[in-house]
Amino acid sequence: MKVYNTMNRKKETLETLAPKKIKMYTCGQTVYNDIHMGNARFYVVFDAIRRYLCHKGYDVNFVQNFTDIDDKIIEKANAEGCSAEEIAERYIAHTLQDLAALNVLPATAYPRATEEISGIIELIESLIDKGFAYENNGTVFYDVSKFESYGKLSGKKVDELEAGVRIEVEAGKRNPSDFVLWKPAKPNEPKWQSPWSDGRPGWHIECSAMAKKYLGDEIDIHGGAEDLIFPHHENEIAQTEAVTGKSFARYWLHCGFITTDHRKMSKSRGNFFTLREMSEKFPPEVIRFYFLSGHYRMPMEFNEAVLAAATQSLQRIRTCYERLLGAEGGEPCEEARGSEPCEEAEKFKASFEAAMDDDFNTADAITAIFELVKYANICSDSQASQGKLAQLREVLVFLCDILGITLESSALENTEETEEIEALIARRQEARKNKDFAEADRIRDELSRMGIVLEDTVGGVRWRRNS
Repeated sequence: MKVYNTMNRKKETLETLAPKKIKMYTCGQTVYNDIHMGNARFYVVFDAIRRYLCHKGYDVNFVQNFTDIDDKIIEKANAEGCSAEEIAERYIAHTLQDLAALNVLPATAYPRATEEISGIIELIESLIDKGFAYENNGTVFYDVSKFESYGKLSGKKVDELEAGVRIEVEAGKRNPSDFVLWKPAKPNEPKWQSPWSDGRPGWHIECSAMAKKYLGDEIDIHGGAEDLIFPHHENEIAQTEAVTGKSFARYWLHCGFITTDHRKMSKSRGNFFTLREMSEKFPPEVIRFYFLSGHYRMPMEFNEAVLAAATQSLQRIRTCYERLLGAEGGEPCEEARGSEPCEEAEKFKASFEAAMDDDFNTADAITAIFELVKYANICSDSQASQGKLAQLREVLVFLCDILGITLESSALENTEETEEIEALIARRQEARKNKDFAEADRIRDELSRMGIVLEDTVGGVRWRRNS
């Protein structure tokens, strides 16, 4: 299996610290608002990666944090007249609900910054003792000049960063590139006791402390969105490796941006759409399918047209599944159990795995699924054996399940329209029962004009959209 390692800017063979075990950490939300589509893509991407690693037989210990104390959380709390804790609890609950709707598996652990203060303080103390950090007036800074390989992930050089500084250097810093590990609290802000001041941790240190506590000094995969490469992940490396003296993560994986009008979607720019508002127009499984239809490292342009296209594409797969299910009458097929393996089905499975083995290329993996759908529809039309159709269906379900695509869901359909279609089908069945074939044909024609194709199977009448 090959993965693209941001550290070395190339694909590398996946070799884990321990056989068939993977320790993976990804940076989660700063919880002051609902997740937007760019955030949602990140969660879906790493869920698909995790699912595929599990499929390949790895035991994945997957840790994903919540930043539950931050300037933006405090600002939101002040604006609403409540506590920062209330804001954090609200949006953590919303995020977990949203992830469940996207069929994202729960992480092994969801550590929160406010629950890891003692470990954060201990890590800062170690950095000071080793000469990598210093205190000034209650604020603790990381001394970037002491970490010789600073910039190795992002490719940025310290002297170039400092040459680009055009604003006054923050008071107390020795170097313009130094960053905060601990800062004193302002009046009426949440605070914790520390050897330096009553205050709170900087953003970067929390992830180093949490990854170290839950996964150890070295991990296999560290993931996040592309915009975290610098400074967040660069600073994590500097903090962690300064203390442990070991390589922090073997592989760094970064998810590309969601763009609107070819500009990165972000809350700071205000050009974002939350997952919740888009879920009012499109089912979450369509949104998940859309995210997986592109390679995770590439940017994806977002608008409602692409979600409408994703709806049709996912419907094609579900329609094929329903046809294959109908061919068996919805029951397990004895012929399938005793039949020879379907060579074509195995070829599609091999194509799928080849795509995923090549840096988790979900776009090409979905192409393999569509090739399977095309072949399965031809087999259904030519009335292939039930055994063959059953095997094709099993492989289709198997591959979709690896990507977290649920075929049984009916959420893709408009409820009112579905009820209308099924009512017409029931009337047609009643007409046929009464031998009123003219009425039955009239209803079939009406359904046809609606784009609905009827199929009379041993399991009863099934319908699909004419795609």
